[in-house]
Amino acid sequence: MTSEEKPPVVELTAEESWKYVEKTFHGRIATSVAGEPDIFPINYYAHDGVLLFRTAPGNKLAELTVNSHVAFETDGIMSDEAWSVVIKGTTRELELSAEIEEAEKLPLKPWVRTRKSRYVELTPTSISGRFFNLGPEPEDEY
Repeated sequence: MTSEEKPPVVELTAEESWKYVEKTFHGRIATSVAGEPDIFPINYYAHDGVLLFRTAPGNKLAELTVNSHVAFETDGIMSDEAWSVVIKGTTRELELSAEIEEAEKLPLKPWVRTRKSRYVELTPTSISGRFFNLGPEPEDEY
């Protein structure tokens, strides 16, 4: 199949979308408190149907505490194809010692030289994704 024969956009199933999420380790989490949206870059680890990320006390953690309903987006691009996945769900900070000990065993380390001692879990309520076959804009057929 040539690139012209491939559909430009393919809707992914939730299962297909999750496979992309599991193979990626960075994205953006969107919060909203008192009608004010915010967005934060995060690195994460996807496992057992949830996302786990680390954070420090600050705006992100405070906003997640006020409103646990979030959106998350991750994507990837290659030379001739791309994809994007959006997850909507709820977050909770891990507080039990046993949960934190299990989280510390996972391959999730901060990317920057800052202390991120809090673990947050995002449980999806919906997952949607798109796959894009890249190429030039088609010429008008007039």
